[in-house]
Amino acid sequence: MFAPQFDYYRAGSVAEAAALLAEHPEAKLLAGGHSLIPLLKLRLAAPSALVDIGRIDSLRSIREESGTIEIGALTTHSELASSELLRSRATALAEAAGMIGDPAVRNRGTIGGNVAHADPASDLPAVLACLGAEFRVTGGNGDRSVGASDFFEGLMSTAIGEGDILTSIGIPTVDSACGSAYAKFAHPASRYAVIGAAAALVVDEDGSCTCASVTLGGLVPAPVRATAVEEALVGTRLDAAAIASASGLTGDALDADDVLGDVYASAEYRRSVAQVWVQRALSSAAARCG
Repeated sequence: MFAPQFDYYRAGSVAEAAALLAEHPEAKLLAGGHSLIPLLKLRLAAPSALVDIGRIDSLRSIREESGTIEIGALTTHSELASSELLRSRATALAEAAGMIGDPAVRNRGTIGGNVAHADPASDLPAVLACLGAEFRVTGGNGDRSVGASDFFEGLMSTAIGEGDILTSIGIPTVDSACGSAYAKFAHPASRYAVIGAAAALVVDEDGSCTCASVTLGGLVPAPVRATAVEEALVGTRLDAAAIASASGLTGDALDADDVLGDVYASAEYRRSVAQVWVQRALSSAAARCG
């Protein structure tokens, strides 16, 4: 199908993009296009105008400053996956980015467009929630930072309001005592997450877990923390038995009414096997600690 007619504007700066959004309140932002273009072609979206921000160079970067890794919203999945900084300090994010789609998708799709779209089957929301990301948003009401727990509001719904632009994402840096990982049950054609699990662990000098973060995606409308799993891990040595025991509590994080089901996997199946992917993510994260 063909997209409906729309006016096209290409912004040269964030300020110009914000001004165009204010001038055209029904406009949509265009970054990499992998989320928006299919919606246009299916006539599921019909904005009066598109504001292309894809050539704003200031929104494409990965840098570390003041204890935070700042990632520009236009950074591609391929750039995330190949970043040495992320591979060493936020391994789960680089790992998840490398699992997205195929090379064509990874070379064009952006982290900002991905999380702004907030598809429940996407990989990055769960990982960013697990890593304690902060989302930098600019708009008519000025600049603000939104934590992951408040940013993802539900099925394809975020805290980004009309006229807002997601400019960057900040992730707290970690030391070598922390390990993180992402594991997913991928749809064989689209590579979307049927089930996704992100884990980040911190251990002390004795090898005992002092902090754990575990987040599920793919099978729920928005990322959800598996707090029962986290609490079971803290204070234990991260051996196979402890990880298996904690993973068995994954179901406690999943309200049966919230688990998604479709022709690829029923809600009951997703809920019953989610602990397998949590266990895999935890095992990889534990191996990367220290």
